[in-house]
Amino acid sequence: MKLVIALLSVTALLNSCAYPKQAIVNPANCPTSPTSPIPFKISAEEDFYNNLQSLAIITTADTITFQTLKYNFTFCRPNQTWIVQPGTYQPPEPPPKDYEAALTRLGDPPYETLELDGKSYQYRVLLDPNPFPDFKTEPKQVILELIKPEQTQPQRQTLYTLNQVKAKQIGIQLGIPTITASVIYKSRLYWSISPEQGEGNGGIATIVSYDPKTDKITLIQPPQLARQQINDLAITKGKLLASAKNSDQLIFWMATQISGEGNPYLPGMGLVAYDPSSKSLKAYHHRNSPLVGSIPRQLHLEDQVLWVGTGNGICQIQWKTIENPQSWQCWRFSLQAKYPNQPINLYPSLLASTAKSVLNPSETPESRTLEVLWWSPQDYQTTKGRYEVVYHPGFTVTLKDRGAMSWAEFYHDSRPSQNWYAPVYWEGKDWQWSGDRFVRPFDSVSLNSFGGGPTGIANWNIPQQQRPEIYAMRGDLNLIKLTKTITEVNYHSAWIDDNLLTPYLTIIPQENPQKVKQDPLELLSKKL
Repeated sequence: MKLVIALLSVTALLNSCAYPKQAIVNPANCPTSPTSPIPFKISAEEDFYNNLQSLAIITTADTITFQTLKYNFTFCRPNQTWIVQPGTYQPPEPPPKDYEAALTRLGDPPYETLELDGKSYQYRVLLDPNPFPDFKTEPKQVILELIKPEQTQPQRQTLYTLNQVKAKQIGIQLGIPTITASVIYKSRLYWSISPEQGEGNGGIATIVSYDPKTDKITLIQPPQLARQQINDLAITKGKLLASAKNSDQLIFWMATQISGEGNPYLPGMGLVAYDPSSKSLKAYHHRNSPLVGSIPRQLHLEDQVLWVGTGNGICQIQWKTIENPQSWQCWRFSLQAKYPNQPINLYPSLLASTAKSVLNPSETPESRTLEVLWWSPQDYQTTKGRYEVVYHPGFTVTLKDRGAMSWAEFYHDSRPSQNWYAPVYWEGKDWQWSGDRFVRPFDSVSLNSFGGGPTGIANWNIPQQQRPEIYAMRGDLNLIKLTKTITEVNYHSAWIDDNLLTPYLTIIPQENPQKVKQDPLELLSKKL
Protein backbone atom coordinates (compact mmCIF):
# COMPACT_ATOMS: atom_id res chain seq x y z
CA MET A 1 0.00 0.00 0.00
CA LYS A 2 2.87 2.39 0.83
CA LEU A 3 4.33 1.76 -2.61
CA VAL A 4 1.00 2.53 -4.29
CA ILE A 5 0.61 5.76 -2.30
CA ALA A 6 4.16 6.76 -3.18
CA LEU A 7 3.58 6.17 -6.88
CA LEU A 8 0.34 8.13 -6.80
CA SER A 9 2.15 10.97 -5.07
CA VAL A 10 4.86 11.01 -7.72
CA THR A 11 2.25 11.03 -10.49
CA ALA A 12 0.39 13.90 -8.84
CA LEU A 13 3.64 15.82 -8.46
CA LEU A 14 4.58 15.28 -12.10
CA ASN A 15 1.13 16.38 -13.24
CA SER A 16 1.26 19.51 -11.11
CA CYS A 17 4.65 20.38 -12.62
CA ALA A 18 3.39 19.75 -16.10
CA TYR A 19 0.26 21.88 -15.82
CA PRO A 20 0.30 25.02 -13.70
CA LYS A 21 -3.02 25.56 -11.96
CA GLN A 22 -3.63 28.85 -13.70
CA ALA A 23 -3.57 27.04 -17.08
CA ILE A 24 -6.52 24.85 -16.19
CA VAL A 25 -9.74 26.72 -16.77
CA ASN A 26 -12.72 24.44 -16.36
CA PRO A 27 -13.33 20.67 -16.49
CA ALA A 28 -16.64 21.43 -18.17
CA ASN A 29 -14.67 22.42 -21.26
CA CYS A 30 -13.68 18.79 -21.80
CA PRO A 31 -15.80 16.87 -24.32
CA THR A 32 -18.46 14.44 -23.18
CA SER A 33 -17.89 10.75 -23.59
CA PRO A 34 -20.15 9.11 -26.19
CA THR A 35 -23.15 7.29 -24.76
CA SER A 36 -21.98 4.11 -26.50
CA PRO A 37 -18.43 2.88 -27.14
CA ILE A 38 -16.99 3.74 -30.57
CA PRO A 39 -16.88 0.62 -32.77
CA PHE A 40 -13.57 -0.24 -34.37
CA LYS A 41 -14.50 -1.43 -37.84
CA ILE A 42 -11.98 -3.71 -39.52
CA SER A 43 -12.18 -4.61 -43.18
CA ALA A 44 -8.47 -5.22 -43.72
CA GLU A 45 -5.36 -5.53 -41.58
CA GLU A 46 -4.25 -2.11 -42.82
CA ASP A 47 -6.96 -0.60 -40.60
CA PHE A 48 -4.81 -1.20 -37.50
CA TYR A 49 -2.14 1.04 -39.02
CA ASN A 50 -4.34 3.67 -40.63
CA ASN A 51 -6.71 4.17 -37.70
CA LEU A 52 -4.32 4.12 -34.73
CA GLN A 53 -1.54 6.40 -35.95
CA SER A 54 -1.67 10.01 -34.80
CA LEU A 55 -1.88 12.47 -37.69
CA ALA A 56 -2.35 15.73 -35.79
CA ILE A 57 -2.40 17.10 -32.24
CA ILE A 58 -4.76 19.88 -31.14
CA THR A 59 -4.51 21.57 -27.73
CA THR A 60 -6.56 23.86 -25.51
CA ALA A 61 -6.01 24.95 -21.91
CA ASP A 62 -8.10 21.99 -20.77
CA THR A 63 -7.43 19.30 -23.37
CA ILE A 64 -4.96 17.73 -25.73
CA THR A 65 -6.39 15.72 -28.63
CA PHE A 66 -4.55 13.17 -30.73
CA GLN A 67 -6.31 12.80 -34.06
CA THR A 68 -6.10 9.63 -36.12
CA LEU A 69 -7.81 9.02 -39.42
CA LYS A 70 -11.11 7.99 -37.80
CA TYR A 71 -10.77 8.62 -34.06
CA ASN A 72 -10.04 11.41 -31.59
CA PHE A 73 -8.27 10.62 -28.31
CA THR A 74 -8.81 13.59 -25.99
CA PHE A 75 -7.03 13.94 -22.66
CA CYS A 76 -8.94 16.03 -20.15
CA ARG A 77 -6.29 17.77 -18.05
CA PRO A 78 -8.42 18.63 -14.96
CA ASN A 79 -9.46 15.05 -14.21
CA GLN A 80 -6.65 13.22 -16.04
CA THR A 81 -8.99 11.04 -18.12
CA TRP A 82 -9.22 10.04 -21.77
CA ILE A 83 -12.25 10.34 -24.03
CA VAL A 84 -12.51 8.44 -27.32
CA GLN A 85 -14.71 10.03 -29.97
CA PRO A 86 -15.34 9.72 -33.72
CA GLY A 87 -12.53 11.36 -35.64
CA THR A 88 -12.59 14.92 -36.95
CA TYR A 89 -9.23 14.93 -38.75
CA GLN A 90 -9.13 16.95 -41.95
CA PRO A 91 -6.13 16.42 -44.26
CA PRO A 92 -4.28 19.64 -45.18
CA GLU A 93 -4.94 19.03 -48.87
CA PRO A 94 -7.27 16.60 -50.64
CA PRO A 95 -5.42 13.89 -52.57
CA PRO A 96 -5.26 14.21 -56.36
CA LYS A 97 -8.23 12.77 -58.19
CA ASP A 98 -6.31 10.64 -60.68
CA TYR A 99 -2.93 9.02 -61.25
CA GLU A 100 -1.68 11.63 -63.70
CA ALA A 101 -2.58 14.46 -61.34
CA ALA A 102 -0.78 12.64 -58.52
CA LEU A 103 2.39 12.38 -60.61
CA THR A 104 2.17 16.04 -61.51
CA ARG A 105 1.95 17.01 -57.84
CA LEU A 106 4.98 14.86 -57.00
CA GLY A 107 7.02 16.67 -59.62
CA ASP A 108 5.66 20.11 -58.81
CA PRO A 109 4.51 20.03 -55.17
CA PRO A 110 2.66 23.06 -53.78
CA TYR A 111 4.50 25.45 -51.48
CA GLU A 112 3.70 25.42 -47.77
CA THR A 113 3.87 28.56 -45.64
CA LEU A 114 5.27 29.54 -42.23
CA GLU A 115 4.58 32.90 -40.61
CA LEU A 116 7.37 34.52 -38.58
CA ASP A 117 7.23 38.06 -37.21
CA GLY A 118 4.35 38.89 -39.54
CA LYS A 119 6.23 37.69 -42.63
CA SER A 120 5.48 34.70 -44.82
CA TYR A 121 8.06 32.10 -45.83
CA GLN A 122 7.13 29.60 -48.53
CA TYR A 123 8.96 26.29 -48.89
CA ARG A 124 8.91 22.87 -50.49
CA VAL A 125 11.25 19.95 -51.31
CA LEU A 126 11.50 18.15 -54.63
CA LEU A 127 13.58 15.87 -56.79
CA ASP A 128 15.90 17.51 -59.31
CA PRO A 129 15.71 17.07 -62.22
CA ASN A 130 12.01 16.26 -62.21
CA PRO A 131 11.45 12.57 -63.16
CA PHE A 132 7.68 12.93 -63.46
CA PRO A 133 5.42 12.09 -65.16
CA ASP A 134 7.21 9.87 -67.68
CA PHE A 135 10.14 8.68 -65.47
CA LYS A 136 12.59 9.20 -68.36
CA THR A 137 14.85 11.45 -66.30
CA GLU A 138 16.77 10.22 -63.25
CA PRO A 139 16.88 12.74 -60.40
CA LYS A 140 20.37 13.53 -59.14
CA GLN A 141 19.63 15.54 -56.01
CA VAL A 142 17.00 16.63 -53.49
CA ILE A 143 16.37 20.38 -53.35
CA LEU A 144 14.79 22.69 -50.77
CA GLU A 145 13.16 25.75 -52.31
CA LEU A 146 12.56 28.74 -50.04
CA ILE A 147 10.71 31.90 -51.11
CA LYS A 148 11.51 34.65 -48.65
CA PRO A 149 9.17 37.56 -47.83
CA GLU A 150 8.68 40.08 -50.62
CA GLN A 151 10.38 37.80 -53.13
CA THR A 152 8.89 35.80 -55.98
CA GLN A 153 11.74 33.48 -56.97
CA PRO A 154 12.88 30.67 -54.70
CA GLN A 155 16.31 30.25 -53.17
CA ARG A 156 17.45 26.67 -53.91
CA GLN A 157 19.49 24.56 -51.50
CA THR A 158 20.78 21.06 -52.24
CA LEU A 159 20.03 18.76 -49.31
CA TYR A 160 21.75 15.62 -50.58
CA THR A 161 22.68 13.97 -53.86
CA LEU A 162 22.25 10.56 -55.44
CA ASN A 163 25.99 10.03 -55.20
CA GLN A 164 25.89 10.66 -51.45
CA VAL A 165 23.04 8.18 -51.02
CA LYS A 166 24.90 5.53 -52.98
CA ALA A 167 28.10 6.17 -51.06
CA LYS A 168 26.27 5.57 -47.77
CA GLN A 169 24.72 2.41 -49.28
CA ILE A 170 21.21 3.48 -48.31
CA GLY A 171 19.69 3.39 -51.79
CA ILE A 172 20.42 3.06 -55.49
CA GLN A 173 18.01 5.81 -56.47
CA LEU A 174 16.48 8.84 -54.78
CA GLY A 175 13.17 8.33 -53.03
CA ILE A 176 10.51 11.04 -53.05
CA PRO A 177 11.30 13.51 -50.21
CA THR A 178 8.66 14.77 -47.79
CA ILE A 179 8.65 17.64 -45.30
CA THR A 180 7.30 15.95 -42.18
CA ALA A 181 7.49 18.88 -39.76
CA SER A 182 8.04 22.63 -39.75
CA VAL A 183 8.98 24.36 -36.50
CA ILE A 184 9.67 27.94 -35.45
CA TYR A 185 12.10 28.13 -32.51
CA LYS A 186 13.92 31.21 -31.22
CA SER A 187 13.20 33.18 -34.42
CA ARG A 188 14.57 30.45 -36.66
CA LEU A 189 12.79 28.11 -39.06
CA TYR A 190 13.37 24.37 -38.97
CA TRP A 191 12.15 21.58 -41.23
CA SER A 192 12.54 17.81 -41.04
CA ILE A 193 12.81 16.04 -44.38
CA SER A 194 12.36 12.31 -44.82
CA PRO A 195 12.89 10.18 -47.93
CA GLU A 196 10.76 7.45 -49.42
CA GLN A 197 12.32 4.04 -48.68
CA GLY A 198 12.03 0.61 -50.29
CA GLU A 199 12.48 -0.89 -53.77
CA GLY A 200 15.92 0.70 -54.00
CA ASN A 201 14.68 4.16 -53.02
CA GLY A 202 16.53 6.02 -50.31
CA GLY A 203 17.70 9.33 -48.99
CA ILE A 204 19.33 10.99 -46.00
CA ALA A 205 17.23 12.05 -43.01
CA THR A 206 17.77 15.79 -42.77
CA ILE A 207 16.91 18.75 -40.56
CA VAL A 208 17.17 22.16 -42.19
CA SER A 209 17.71 25.32 -40.16
CA TYR A 210 17.15 28.81 -41.62
CA ASP A 211 18.12 32.02 -39.83
CA PRO A 212 16.29 35.02 -41.36
CA LYS A 213 18.70 37.46 -39.68
CA THR A 214 21.76 36.06 -41.44
CA ASP A 215 19.94 34.52 -44.41
CA LYS A 216 21.87 31.32 -43.68
CA ILE A 217 20.66 27.76 -44.32
CA THR A 218 22.25 25.01 -42.21
CA LEU A 219 21.89 21.28 -42.85
CA ILE A 220 21.83 18.88 -39.90
CA GLN A 221 22.34 15.25 -40.93
CA PRO A 222 23.37 13.09 -37.98
CA PRO A 223 25.16 10.04 -39.43
CA GLN A 224 23.42 7.76 -36.91
CA LEU A 225 20.07 8.84 -38.40
CA ALA A 226 20.96 8.61 -42.07
CA ARG A 227 18.83 5.49 -42.64
CA GLN A 228 15.87 6.68 -40.56
CA GLN A 229 12.70 8.50 -41.51
CA ILE A 230 11.75 11.45 -39.29
CA ASN A 231 8.00 11.52 -38.68
CA ASP A 232 7.95 14.63 -36.50
CA LEU A 233 10.26 17.18 -34.87
CA ALA A 234 10.20 19.18 -31.64
CA ILE A 235 12.92 21.46 -30.23
CA THR A 236 13.91 22.32 -26.66
CA LYS A 237 16.90 23.65 -24.78
CA GLY A 238 18.33 21.54 -22.00
CA LYS A 239 21.02 19.02 -21.12
CA LEU A 240 21.05 15.74 -23.04
CA LEU A 241 24.04 14.11 -21.32
CA ALA A 242 24.43 14.04 -17.54
CA SER A 243 28.10 14.92 -18.03
CA ALA A 244 27.33 17.94 -20.21
CA LYS A 245 28.57 21.22 -18.72
CA ASN A 246 26.06 23.40 -20.53
CA SER A 247 22.46 22.87 -19.45
CA ASP A 248 21.16 25.19 -22.17
CA GLN A 249 21.99 23.15 -25.26
CA LEU A 250 19.67 22.85 -28.25
CA ILE A 251 17.97 19.42 -28.37
CA PHE A 252 16.12 18.05 -31.37
CA TRP A 253 13.45 15.49 -30.45
CA MET A 254 12.56 13.28 -33.39
CA ALA A 255 9.95 10.58 -33.95
CA THR A 256 11.61 8.01 -36.20
CA GLN A 257 10.87 4.83 -38.11
CA ILE A 258 11.99 3.06 -41.28
CA SER A 259 10.07 1.46 -44.15
CA GLY A 260 10.61 -1.02 -46.94
CA GLU A 261 9.00 -2.60 -49.96
CA GLY A 262 5.40 -3.43 -49.02
CA ASN A 263 6.14 -2.36 -45.43
CA PRO A 264 5.47 1.36 -44.94
CA TYR A 265 5.63 1.08 -41.13
CA LEU A 266 8.68 -0.58 -39.59
CA PRO A 267 10.18 0.19 -36.17
CA GLY A 268 13.32 2.29 -36.18
CA MET A 269 15.25 4.13 -33.49
CA GLY A 270 12.04 5.34 -31.82
CA LEU A 271 12.09 8.66 -29.97
CA VAL A 272 15.48 10.27 -30.63
CA ALA A 273 17.10 13.18 -28.78
CA TYR A 274 19.99 14.87 -30.63
CA ASP A 275 22.34 17.60 -29.46
CA PRO A 276 23.83 19.21 -32.60
CA SER A 277 26.56 21.06 -30.69
CA SER A 278 28.16 17.91 -29.26
CA LYS A 279 26.70 15.63 -31.94
CA SER A 280 25.53 13.30 -29.15
CA LEU A 281 22.39 11.24 -29.59
CA LYS A 282 20.12 9.12 -27.43
CA ALA A 283 17.34 6.84 -28.64
CA TYR A 284 14.34 5.75 -26.58
CA HIS A 285 12.52 2.83 -28.13
CA HIS A 286 10.30 -0.07 -27.14
CA ARG A 287 13.23 -2.22 -25.99
CA ASN A 288 15.09 0.23 -23.74
CA SER A 289 12.40 2.57 -22.38
CA PRO A 290 8.74 2.67 -21.24
CA LEU A 291 7.68 3.94 -24.70
CA VAL A 292 4.31 2.38 -25.45
CA GLY A 293 4.55 1.25 -29.05
CA SER A 294 7.31 0.91 -31.61
CA ILE A 295 6.72 3.79 -34.03
CA PRO A 296 6.32 7.34 -32.67
CA ARG A 297 4.32 9.42 -35.13
CA GLN A 298 3.52 12.78 -33.53
CA LEU A 299 5.27 14.95 -30.93
CA HIS A 300 4.02 17.91 -28.92
CA LEU A 301 5.95 20.00 -26.39
CA GLU A 302 4.39 21.81 -23.44
CA ASP A 303 7.16 23.38 -21.37
CA GLN A 304 8.74 20.40 -19.53
CA VAL A 305 6.33 17.83 -20.95
CA LEU A 306 6.84 15.98 -24.22
CA TRP A 307 3.77 14.17 -25.58
CA VAL A 308 4.42 11.25 -27.93
CA GLY A 309 1.74 9.55 -30.02
CA THR A 310 2.60 6.09 -31.37
CA GLY A 311 0.67 3.48 -33.32
CA ASN A 312 0.03 1.68 -30.04
CA GLY A 313 -0.76 4.47 -27.59
CA ILE A 314 0.31 7.81 -26.10
CA CYS A 315 3.03 8.83 -23.63
CA GLN A 316 3.47 11.95 -21.51
CA ILE A 317 7.15 12.42 -20.60
CA GLN A 318 8.94 14.80 -18.27
CA TRP A 319 11.74 15.22 -20.80
CA LYS A 320 14.26 16.83 -18.45
CA THR A 321 14.29 13.63 -16.38
CA ILE A 322 13.53 11.22 -19.21
CA GLU A 323 16.03 8.63 -17.90
CA ASN A 324 13.82 8.12 -14.83
CA PRO A 325 11.04 5.59 -15.59
CA GLN A 326 8.76 7.53 -13.24
CA SER A 327 8.99 10.49 -15.65
CA TRP A 328 6.96 8.47 -18.15
CA GLN A 329 3.19 8.14 -18.02
CA CYS A 330 1.80 6.06 -20.87
CA TRP A 331 -1.52 4.74 -22.07
CA ARG A 332 -2.05 2.02 -24.66
CA PHE A 333 -4.81 1.48 -27.19
CA SER A 334 -7.01 -1.51 -26.45
CA LEU A 335 -9.83 -3.11 -28.40
CA GLN A 336 -12.59 -4.59 -26.25
CA ALA A 337 -15.65 -6.67 -27.09
CA LYS A 338 -18.56 -7.87 -24.97
CA TYR A 339 -19.15 -11.58 -24.68
CA PRO A 340 -21.85 -12.72 -27.11
CA ASN A 341 -24.94 -14.40 -25.71
CA GLN A 342 -23.91 -17.82 -26.99
CA PRO A 343 -21.07 -20.31 -26.54
CA ILE A 344 -17.80 -19.19 -28.11
CA ASN A 345 -15.50 -21.63 -29.83
CA LEU A 346 -11.84 -20.86 -29.22
CA TYR A 347 -9.45 -21.99 -31.92
CA PRO A 348 -5.68 -22.38 -31.42
CA SER A 349 -4.86 -20.78 -34.78
CA LEU A 350 -6.27 -18.65 -37.57
CA LEU A 351 -7.04 -21.60 -39.83
CA ALA A 352 -7.75 -24.37 -37.31
CA SER A 353 -10.91 -26.34 -38.09
CA THR A 354 -11.38 -27.76 -34.60
CA ALA A 355 -12.00 -25.68 -31.48
CA LYS A 356 -9.81 -26.47 -28.49
CA SER A 357 -11.94 -24.74 -25.87
CA VAL A 358 -15.38 -23.15 -25.40
CA LEU A 359 -16.50 -20.12 -23.40
CA ASN A 360 -20.09 -20.31 -22.15
CA PRO A 361 -22.19 -17.21 -21.34
CA SER A 362 -23.50 -18.88 -18.16
CA GLU A 363 -19.95 -18.95 -16.80
CA THR A 364 -19.19 -15.28 -17.43
CA PRO A 365 -20.78 -12.10 -16.04
CA GLU A 366 -22.75 -9.98 -18.50
CA SER A 367 -20.36 -7.09 -18.04
CA ARG A 368 -17.28 -9.17 -18.85
CA THR A 369 -15.32 -8.26 -21.95
CA LEU A 370 -12.69 -9.82 -24.14
CA GLU A 371 -9.60 -7.93 -25.25
CA VAL A 372 -9.26 -8.15 -29.02
CA LEU A 373 -5.66 -8.25 -30.22
CA TRP A 374 -5.93 -8.55 -34.00
CA TRP A 375 -8.06 -9.59 -36.96
CA SER A 376 -6.83 -11.59 -39.94
CA PRO A 377 -8.64 -12.96 -43.01
CA GLN A 378 -8.70 -16.71 -43.44
CA ASP A 379 -8.61 -16.24 -47.19
CA TYR A 380 -8.44 -13.29 -49.55
CA GLN A 381 -11.49 -14.16 -51.63
CA THR A 382 -14.30 -13.98 -49.07
CA THR A 383 -12.44 -11.86 -46.46
CA LYS A 384 -13.93 -14.09 -43.79
CA GLY A 385 -11.67 -13.92 -40.79
CA ARG A 386 -11.09 -14.41 -37.11
CA TYR A 387 -10.24 -12.20 -34.15
CA GLU A 388 -7.30 -13.02 -31.96
CA VAL A 389 -8.28 -12.41 -28.33
CA VAL A 390 -6.53 -12.60 -24.97
CA TYR A 391 -6.98 -16.07 -23.52
CA HIS A 392 -5.43 -17.64 -20.44
CA PRO A 393 -3.87 -20.17 -20.05
CA GLY A 394 -3.51 -20.07 -23.84
CA PHE A 395 -1.94 -22.77 -25.99
CA THR A 396 1.49 -24.22 -26.63
CA VAL A 397 3.08 -24.72 -30.03
CA THR A 398 6.38 -26.21 -31.13
CA LEU A 399 7.90 -25.10 -34.43
CA LYS A 400 10.53 -27.48 -35.72
CA ASP A 401 13.31 -26.29 -38.02
CA ARG A 402 12.49 -22.70 -37.04
CA GLY A 403 14.86 -21.86 -34.24
CA ALA A 404 17.10 -18.93 -33.37
CA MET A 405 20.23 -17.54 -34.98
CA SER A 406 22.45 -14.52 -34.62
CA TRP A 407 21.66 -11.48 -36.76
CA ALA A 408 25.03 -11.87 -38.49
CA GLU A 409 24.01 -15.39 -39.47
CA PHE A 410 20.63 -14.16 -40.65
CA TYR A 411 22.16 -11.38 -42.77
CA HIS A 412 25.01 -13.64 -43.97
CA ASP A 413 27.55 -10.96 -43.11
CA SER A 414 29.18 -9.28 -40.14
CA ARG A 415 27.00 -6.20 -39.86
CA PRO A 416 26.10 -5.39 -36.23
CA SER A 417 22.50 -5.77 -35.12
CA GLN A 418 20.65 -2.61 -34.12
CA ASN A 419 19.81 -2.15 -30.46
CA TRP A 420 16.11 -1.78 -31.25
CA TYR A 421 16.20 -5.31 -32.68
CA ALA A 422 15.61 -8.42 -30.58
CA PRO A 423 18.89 -9.84 -29.20
CA VAL A 424 18.58 -12.78 -31.63
CA TYR A 425 16.66 -13.51 -34.80
CA TRP A 426 13.75 -15.86 -34.06
CA GLU A 427 10.03 -16.30 -34.75
CA GLY A 428 9.15 -13.86 -31.98
CA LYS A 429 11.63 -11.17 -33.03
CA ASP A 430 8.83 -8.57 -33.27
CA TRP A 431 7.76 -9.18 -29.67
CA GLN A 432 9.49 -7.18 -26.94
CA TRP A 433 10.50 -8.33 -23.49
CA SER A 434 8.28 -6.52 -20.97
CA GLY A 435 10.02 -7.78 -17.85
CA ASP A 436 8.05 -10.97 -17.33
CA ARG A 437 6.81 -11.96 -20.82
CA PHE A 438 7.06 -11.05 -24.48
CA VAL A 439 4.47 -8.59 -25.79
CA ARG A 440 3.81 -7.17 -29.25
CA PRO A 441 2.39 -3.67 -29.81
CA PHE A 442 0.04 -2.95 -32.70
CA ASP A 443 2.74 -1.03 -34.53
CA SER A 444 5.26 -3.88 -34.30
CA VAL A 445 3.16 -5.91 -36.75
CA SER A 446 4.56 -5.17 -40.21
CA LEU A 447 2.10 -4.89 -43.07
CA ASN A 448 4.12 -7.11 -45.43
CA SER A 449 1.69 -6.52 -48.31
CA PHE A 450 3.92 -8.23 -50.87
CA GLY A 451 4.87 -11.19 -48.70
CA GLY A 452 1.63 -12.85 -47.68
CA GLY A 453 0.45 -10.28 -45.16
CA PRO A 454 1.38 -9.77 -41.51
CA THR A 455 2.50 -12.83 -39.61
CA GLY A 456 3.80 -13.87 -36.22
CA ILE A 457 4.26 -17.25 -34.57
CA ALA A 458 3.31 -19.35 -37.57
CA ASN A 459 3.82 -22.51 -39.57
CA TRP A 460 4.58 -21.77 -43.23
CA ASN A 461 4.88 -25.38 -44.41
CA ILE A 462 1.25 -26.39 -44.69
CA PRO A 463 0.30 -27.50 -48.23
CA GLN A 464 -2.72 -26.17 -50.12
CA GLN A 465 -3.24 -23.20 -47.80
CA GLN A 466 -3.22 -19.63 -49.02
CA ARG A 467 -2.00 -18.30 -45.69
CA PRO A 468 0.50 -19.58 -43.15
CA GLU A 469 -0.96 -21.21 -40.06
CA ILE A 470 -0.80 -18.28 -37.65
CA TYR A 471 -0.91 -19.25 -33.99
CA ALA A 472 -0.22 -15.86 -32.42
CA MET A 473 -0.15 -12.44 -34.03
CA ARG A 474 -0.08 -10.30 -30.89
CA GLY A 475 -0.71 -12.72 -28.03
CA ASP A 476 1.71 -12.54 -25.10
CA LEU A 477 4.44 -15.18 -25.22
CA ASN A 478 6.23 -17.26 -22.61
CA LEU A 479 9.32 -18.91 -23.98
CA ILE A 480 9.51 -22.62 -23.20
CA LYS A 481 12.39 -23.72 -25.44
CA LEU A 482 14.50 -21.98 -28.04
CA THR A 483 17.44 -23.60 -29.81
CA LYS A 484 18.93 -23.31 -33.26
CA THR A 485 16.33 -25.78 -34.56
CA ILE A 486 13.26 -25.52 -32.30
CA THR A 487 10.95 -22.77 -31.08
CA GLU A 488 8.45 -23.70 -28.37
CA VAL A 489 6.22 -21.06 -26.80
CA ASN A 490 3.11 -20.72 -24.71
CA TYR A 491 0.96 -18.00 -26.33
CA HIS A 492 -1.81 -16.38 -24.28
CA SER A 493 -4.39 -15.92 -27.02
CA ALA A 494 -7.02 -17.75 -29.05
CA TRP A 495 -8.98 -17.12 -32.26
CA ILE A 496 -12.73 -16.47 -32.55
CA ASP A 497 -14.90 -16.31 -35.70
CA ASP A 498 -15.33 -12.65 -36.54
CA ASN A 499 -19.13 -12.73 -36.79
CA LEU A 500 -19.37 -13.19 -33.01
CA LEU A 501 -17.69 -9.99 -31.82
CA THR A 502 -18.05 -6.23 -32.29
CA PRO A 503 -14.84 -4.59 -31.04
CA TYR A 504 -14.74 -1.05 -29.73
CA LEU A 505 -11.76 1.20 -29.09
CA THR A 506 -10.47 2.27 -25.67
CA ILE A 507 -7.27 3.73 -24.22
CA ILE A 508 -6.03 2.41 -20.88
CA PRO A 509 -3.01 2.95 -18.59
CA GLN A 510 0.05 0.94 -19.52
CA GLU A 511 0.75 -1.67 -16.87
CA ASN A 512 4.30 -2.64 -15.97
CA PRO A 513 5.32 -5.85 -14.17
CA GLN A 514 6.00 -5.69 -10.44
CA LYS A 515 9.19 -7.75 -10.77
CA VAL A 516 11.41 -7.32 -13.81
CA LYS A 517 13.34 -10.38 -14.94
CA GLN A 518 16.23 -10.54 -17.37
CA ASP A 519 15.38 -11.03 -21.03
CA PRO A 520 16.03 -14.76 -21.68
CA LEU A 521 17.25 -13.90 -25.18
CA GLU A 522 20.20 -11.89 -23.81
CA LEU A 523 21.89 -15.03 -22.53
CA LEU A 524 21.06 -16.96 -25.68
CA SER A 525 22.58 -14.23 -27.88
CA LYS A 526 25.97 -14.82 -26.24
CA LYS A 527 25.86 -18.50 -27.13
CA LEU A 528 24.95 -18.13 -30.81
